[in-house]
Amino acid sequence: MANFCESIHSFKRNPTREVTIGNKVIGGNQPILIQSMTTTDTMDTEGTINQSIRMIEAGCEMVRITAPSKKEAENLQAIKDGLRDKGYDTPLVADIHFTPNAAEIAARIVEKVRVNPGNYADKKKFEEIDYTDDSYKAELKRIEQKFTPLVLLCKEHQVAMRIGTNHGSLSDRILSRYGDTPLGMVESAMEFLRICIKHDFHNIVLSMKASNTLVMVQAYRLLVKTMKENGMGYPLHLGVTEAGDGEDGRIKSAVGIGTLLQDGLGDTIRVSLTEEPEFEIPVAEKLVEAFKNLSNHEKIAEIETIPIDFFEYTKRESNKIANIGQSNVPVVVGDLSEAETLKQSHFFPFGYNYSVPLDKWNIADQAVDYIYIGSNSCEFEIPGTLGLIQNAAEWENKERHYPLFKGDQIEEVTNTTAKLAFLSIDSKELINNKPLIAKIAGLTNVVLVLTSTNLSAMVELRRAMMELMNQQIALPVIFKRTYSSLDSESFQLKSSAELGALFIDGLGDGLWIDAPNCGGNKLITSTSFGILQATRTRISKTEYISCPSCGRTLFDLQETTAKIRAVTSHLKGVKIGIMGCIVNGPGEMADADYGYVGTGPGKITLYKEKEVVQKNVPEDQAVNALINLIKEHGDWVEAKA
Repeated sequence: MANFCESIHSFKRNPTREVTIGNKVIGGNQPILIQSMTTTDTMDTEGTINQSIRMIEAGCEMVRITAPSKKEAENLQAIKDGLRDKGYDTPLVADIHFTPNAAEIAARIVEKVRVNPGNYADKKKFEEIDYTDDSYKAELKRIEQKFTPLVLLCKEHQVAMRIGTNHGSLSDRILSRYGDTPLGMVESAMEFLRICIKHDFHNIVLSMKASNTLVMVQAYRLLVKTMKENGMGYPLHLGVTEAGDGEDGRIKSAVGIGTLLQDGLGDTIRVSLTEEPEFEIPVAEKLVEAFKNLSNHEKIAEIETIPIDFFEYTKRESNKIANIGQSNVPVVVGDLSEAETLKQSHFFPFGYNYSVPLDKWNIADQAVDYIYIGSNSCEFEIPGTLGLIQNAAEWENKERHYPLFKGDQIEEVTNTTAKLAFLSIDSKELINNKPLIAKIAGLTNVVLVLTSTNLSAMVELRRAMMELMNQQIALPVIFKRTYSSLDSESFQLKSSAELGALFIDGLGDGLWIDAPNCGGNKLITSTSFGILQATRTRISKTEYISCPSCGRTLFDLQETTAKIRAVTSHLKGVKIGIMGCIVNGPGEMADADYGYVGTGPGKITLYKEKEVVQKNVPEDQAVNALINLIKEHGDWVEAKA
């Protein structure tokens, strides 16, 4: 059952207790708070103050600053004093990983302390340890002794605490008992939370961050379920860690954070981009704004039997029709229905480029599978990998041309001679409509195109899919959503959150985005493939797991990420982790194929998965060394000219 949220039929925000952080309160009915983290060296007092001011003026409501050792923790006082002297009273958060002493210093200065239970008084050496129950309890006792002084200090000084679990930095102890799983992430946090509760300290926020959006969403849901079962309701800090930069970082963040926001979860968010921190703020604001009024959505019928496992990914079983459904990757549909007369050049934004001199098509990795041409006719040869969808009334029974019927054309679609046909139905018309369900159940060679105009479109589409699953209807389903007149970033964030959530839950065999006046067909195509990449359901390009810079970073992350992208962006399906320091090193890039990690000034360590391959590579040689490493393991291909 969906016991991780208040309702799966309507938007209801998850009730949490209020937590005070300086002059801010999060949780309860408070608005979702937006925060970010400085990228400066914490010992650079003026630089950190100035960057914090830029963040605050951009809309940042809480500023996090790294404190990797005692000296940085002590310097938080100078930073705080400087900000207060300039009239800024925004709460400050100390980011702690390995050093309890630094946390205890920071707790006397800032308004909130973040600890990572995976490496705070714990260890990670990628060692598998066979714990007995007694030896495991002894380890918990040791951790309690290390952690309790911080808990008591926070309680004494009325300082808030975030217990922030990261998927990639789970301790060897947790991994040995629970594995590299959402359950391990939740238990890692719960161990520390129980210590806080033992000392009657409740000014706590929790997070479950991961670079893998499926793991991140499942972990947060499981955490809320666990808290509800134990009578707890602490607020949540949402974030996708190491999301990357540019379009990829925005889409990935929107998929993870947006899925949970639509479930009513989340009290504060941070969008982690490999960019200047003030650039994260408008992205976070737009993401929150996209789902601000969801409670006003049109009513959606309830359901008793929930056929979806929200805590473990399982793809819905569907029939295979042509290249859609069953084990096929989700298809992408482009839309050219508004074109007056079709030309080859109209296909360019969809991944198909026509060479006139050679009279042939060049097909990109991100080329759509179908294009809807409405009432148009195509008078030229189309690429062999492409199918055209036409309105049923104008359908031409030609090779790779397929009719699209509407919901009131059930009889016509039943009698069609097409080997593949599409049937468009609005989700609300499908839900609890037994006569319609009965007619759909008898169809073959039909792909359903599910649409929704509900303000809470994701919830309605998900509800319609549950109806199909409970009725054991296995027709493939393509989700279609229409967006209109949004700026390009708002369009990407909203579509990624709505449609990405459905693929996170294992639903759907394709997506079709119609977005007039939202940035053009090229943007729609890249967004569609980006959503599937972010949900790990269709890989069409290199994936970069890149942390946002911070005061621990040992090289210019933005510049380095750009360099690595420039020479590896053609390696479809390869995952490369780019980490500024060992804290965000082999653990944080948990499922990367290759890692590029700063380990000292001007020095880089290269990894193959979690194994160190080369240490202390000079930074000016490190990108070439990474290329050679990829070649050695057989994952390198030459870029197309």
